[in-house]
Amino acid sequence: MRSSRFIFLLVLTGLALRAADGSLTVRVQHGQLPLADAVVSLTPLDTTVSPPAVFPEVTIAQEDKEFDPYVTPVMAGTRVSFPNRDNVQHHIYSLSKPKRFEKPLYASGASESVLFDLPGIVALGCNIHDWMIGYIVILPTPWFAKSDTGGGAVVSGFPAGRYRLEVWHPRLAKPVSREITLAAGENPPEPFTLQLKPDRRIRRTTDGRPGGY
Repeated sequence: MRSSRFIFLLVLTGLALRAADGSLTVRVQHGQLPLADAVVSLTPLDTTVSPPAVFPEVTIAQEDKEFDPYVTPVMAGTRVSFPNRDNVQHHIYSLSKPKRFEKPLYASGASESVLFDLPGIVALGCNIHDWMIGYIVILPTPWFAKSDTGGGAVVSGFPAGRYRLEVWHPRLAKPVSREITLAAGENPPEPFTLQLKPDRRIRRTTDGRPGGY
């Protein structure tokens, strides 16, 4: 009987701890349309953030002559792998201040990794395929999410408190943010309507040129 009560108390404690974790849904749209690939983050204003004991594995593949995913949010201190899953070479690089690097003549089947340790935005490119572009959003917080095709992003696992809620997108002139106080458990949704710059990405070639390009 005593053992059963102990297990019951452990279950209740676990439920209470999970209930203490906050959850927030952010709805992002451009005009009246839902917006994908917006990065939503929560940075605490009253406490400091400790890095996790183990960082998750993150992969940005070169596949079908594109970076996949197009936008990748990570916490500062994360190592990202760049496998080439195409049957052609790539020459991936970044000139962005948070992390400058270059992987020249990156062969099919190759996979190397890069440590992203400073917060900021890193733009990825390929010297061989001009239309290839991707973004890594390096954040000083573990509480973030990326909006899906329906414009929704769910951030969870944070303690109650004051936060800076920030939204970034490749076509925003600058991130938008607001201060917000969040409770334990589920919080009311937060809507954002963004005004975006025109999409000026280079359109990929479709002429089917031979030679492995």
